[in-house]
Amino acid sequence: MSFRASESLSEQIAQHLAQQIITGDLVEGERIQELRIASELNVSRGSVREALLILARRRLIEIYPRRGAVVAEMSVAQVRGLYEVVSMFLQLVVRKAASNWRQPDMEGMVSQLHRLQSNVDAHDLEAFYEATFELFRLIQRFAGNPYVEEILDDLQPAIRRSYYLALHTSRRELEESYSFLKGMTDGVLMRKGDQAASLVDEFCTHQCHLVLDSLMRVKQIEAAWAQRHRR
Repeated sequence: MSFRASESLSEQIAQHLAQQIITGDLVEGERIQELRIASELNVSRGSVREALLILARRRLIEIYPRRGAVVAEMSVAQVRGLYEVVSMFLQLVVRKAASNWRQPDMEGMVSQLHRLQSNVDAHDLEAFYEATFELFRLIQRFAGNPYVEEILDDLQPAIRRSYYLALHTSRRELEESYSFLKGMTDGVLMRKGDQAASLVDEFCTHQCHLVLDSLMRVKQIEAAWAQRHRR
């Protein structure tokens, strides 16, 4: 693990563990052992403890008395609640972006769309995943509302976890996601805020259904294995 001086040690540890949760290397319900993490990263247990508090605030883990930290469950209610809130704030962002962007800003958004298209053509899911967040960062700054930006930043770890799962549901999802993102960005660039907001809502609803379907399949597999072992 390489640390960046511009960020606190606990924040870097939190990001390291968050990435493992997002990609499924740490699965829901799995216990996170402070001592093991401290030993693996060659850091103090105090720094790990602070990192776990950061992850708890970002809803990626739960901390229980006497049990310690475990990876948070992705429940139906949590997933629906997340996408409901994200959709509401992103609709606000794209409406304001459609009104507030200026000519010099167009190049960045168009360039990011080309990058996303290249990722789709190359079937580079990981690069597409990161480029999606870069696109939203470009658009988000036009909101001109620090409270909205702060809320979306706080929600980003949970969004990343769900979006990563959604993109891995099928190969076709790469093209589906690009279609939504292009339509949304085109709406912003044409100053059609309502059109862009409508596509944001469709995109969030689509992603929510994918995540819920994926979670349901996982639960069914777990139940089938449990039943087999009881025989």
